[in-house]
Amino acid sequence: MVKKDGGQLIVIIVLIVLLLGALGYISFAKYSAWKQNSQLSIFQQGAQYGSEQIIRYIAQQAGPGSCQQVPLNVENQTISLIAVECLNVAQ
Repeated sequence: MVKKDGGQLIVIIVLIVLLLGALGYISFAKYSAWKQNSQLSIFQQGAQYGSEQIIRYIAQQAGPGSCQQVPLNVENQTISLIAVECLNVAQ
């Protein structure tokens, strides 16, 4: 009779260890997903901020106050931007 109770105890201990392992794995997976989403959000915010800054810079350089051409280089192509208001003044 003692061996039967001891066998049940071993089974219970093994089940508890497996349950703790499963909970640890699920917790780690959830934490990893949360961390990745957090980092992605920070990256997207940085990209948005950078886009806004470059548009502001171009608008300031080519705006009606300065009337300067702003060269934009994309791969092997270069274009120059100038405010339409500056073209109308020149005519």
